[in-house]
Amino acid sequence: MGLFYDIIFILIYAWHIHLCGMIELINIQKGFNNKSVHSGISFYIPEGKLVALIGGSGSGKSVLLKMIAGLLQPDSGTIKVKNLEMASLKGRSLRNLRSSMGYLFQNGALFDSMTVFDNVAFPLREKLKIGETAIEERVYKELDNVGLSGSEMKYPSQISGGMIKRAALARSLIMEPDIMLFDEPTTGLDPVIGLSVLKLIKDCHDRLSFTGIIVTHEIPRAFDIVSRVIMLKDGYVYKDAVPKEFMDSDDPYIKAFMGRSRADEAQEYL
Repeated sequence: MGLFYDIIFILIYAWHIHLCGMIELINIQKGFNNKSVHSGISFYIPEGKLVALIGGSGSGKSVLLKMIAGLLQPDSGTIKVKNLEMASLKGRSLRNLRSSMGYLFQNGALFDSMTVFDNVAFPLREKLKIGETAIEERVYKELDNVGLSGSEMKYPSQISGGMIKRAALARSLIMEPDIMLFDEPTTGLDPVIGLSVLKLIKDCHDRLSFTGIIVTHEIPRAFDIVSRVIMLKDGYVYKDAVPKEFMDSDDPYIKAFMGRSRADEAQEYL
């Protein structure tokens, strides 16, 4: 019987570890100024998966990211991150959970008064008690990973939009997060640079195996780097499926949405 219980314990432990990277939303409702944005959003993301979150303007994609990160609270419903209910976390517990997340904002959100190096080093200096030698080693390595070697001493005003996104990505990855949230990472970039940023995100995901959500309008280009796509419409999840199901769908709304997205993408080249 001892061996039997040992096996059961191992299986339960493995199951628990698998759940630890999960993001789960249960019947999330959120509104602003008496206008409903989310009327009952539910989905889950298993550990290590990168998922695209799509939908029309005003469907609340970025709002969902902010709630998952604990920057906003839902009006009702439950958000679980690493099997912990966000609403029940406060103080150090909430800070510790946030420390395991990386968040890439639309505009990069770099500090203008800091060099690229200092921007990327900022989380290490704020959250870890390690020496400057160790910080330098980690920062130079991460900047090399995102193709920014040689730009360490430049300021955000001295680099391109694509380089700003790369620097912001390096800063969000420097703490080796378990979870990554990407809010329109290619906004404002030309198609070629935008595609390079998507490929970089895929490379980082392959390297670190984080659980991630990418809010994007890059359709269908973003479909190449994700395992699942979640579409929002009218406050609910309209469709949750693998990318191929979206590409092959006969649903009139999905076809129209995909057509508009492709038209918008083509317009960027003109």
